[in-house]
Parts: sequence; structure tokens; C-alpha cells
Amino acid sequence: QIDLMVEGGKATAGAQLGGTLGPMKMNIGQVVADINKKTESFKGMTVPIKLEIDPESKEYAISVGTPPVSQLIAKEAGIEKGSGEPNSHKAGVIAIEQVIKIFKMKQDGLIVKNLKAGVKSVLGSCRAMGVLVEGKEIAEVMKEVDAGVYDSLITAETTEVVDAEKKERLKVLAKELSEKMKLVIKEKEAAKAAAAAAAATAPATA
Repeated sequence: QIDLMVEGGKATAGAQLGGTLGPMKMNIGQVVADINKKTESFKGMTVPIKLEIDPESKEYAISVGTPPVSQLIAKEAGIEKGSGEPNSHKAGVIAIEQVIKIFKMKQDGLIVKNLKAGVKSVLGSCRAMGVLVEGKEIAEVMKEVDAGVYDSLITAETTEVVDAEKKERLKVLAKELSEKMKLVIKEKEAAKAAAAAAAATAPATA
């Protein structure tokens, strides 16, 4: 068995694969093509792969794990990574349906009693990344989950946003948050540059 970490849809016959499969006289190109086919839905994310090979028959089976919850949240929110300061700066926004979708993808790896607990576990990761859900702070969404506000969506395991108005509202909010984050990053870089310049021109003390 070979354990690998590959970028979705972009595996290559690099040293790790080539070095292991070459001596087995395997068709490396075919194995790589099959891995890429199985992982193409995880484009832009790193996923764990298990490759089980029968050295006699040269038959192989590929099983694909799922990326960490944080990567799935970032993909759904359309951001590269979470906010470094989740309490003061928000990195993005997703819908409750997307939270359910992420939980369903990670269901096997999360130890939770039920769907609602699973949704709350994903919400916890959203909070740590500075990602809003339904345009609200996570503490508020947690209370709404407990109060049964999203029960119908959770019970039906709804993973797609069908309400066009909501989709548009979240899209506008995501754009606003993205612009704010860009400004924050710009300000931080300017402050860093100013501090470096000040340090460079400061008189040396004996």
C-alpha cells in the first residue's frame, strides 16, 4: 500500500510514484491518469490517496480521502485561506447548505452523534477561519441551529443553495468581505514597510 498526498487532478509521475511503481513494472502513466480522474473534483486542494497494488497481477485500487475541513470551507467560500484574525477580520461567507455539504464530505472522519452535531463541528471551523455563515457571526448561527431554525435543511441534507435571492445576497457580501480583506492586507504591508524603513534609518546606538 502506498500513501500519497496529491493536488486534486494534478498528480504527476514524480519521484514518489515513479520510484515506487517503476520497479514493479507498473504502467505509471495509467495509474497517474486514474488518480487524476478520481481526484478532479478536488481541484486546487491537496487530498490523501491510498494506492493498493497486487504485485502479481499488477491490479490496483485507488481510494481517495477528503481534504481537511478548513480546505473545504475555503473552497466553498472561494478564498485561499482563512483570516489570521477571525475575531476582527472576516475572510468570507458561506450558506448553511454549504456547511451541510462539507459535513457530508467529512462524515466518516468526524466523530459526531448526529447531523446537527456534525454541522456545529463544521461551524466551529468556520469561526476559527473568520468565515461567516448566512452572513452572520457563528455564535448566532449556532444558537439558530440549536433553536431548530435550519432543521428542515439539515434533515433533508440539503447541500445546494436553491434560493436565488439568498445566493445573490451572499455573493454581494462575499465581494464586500474580499475588498475589506484586501485593504487590511494592504494596510498591514504598508505598516510593515514603514517599520522596516524606520528601523533602517534609525541611528545606531553604541
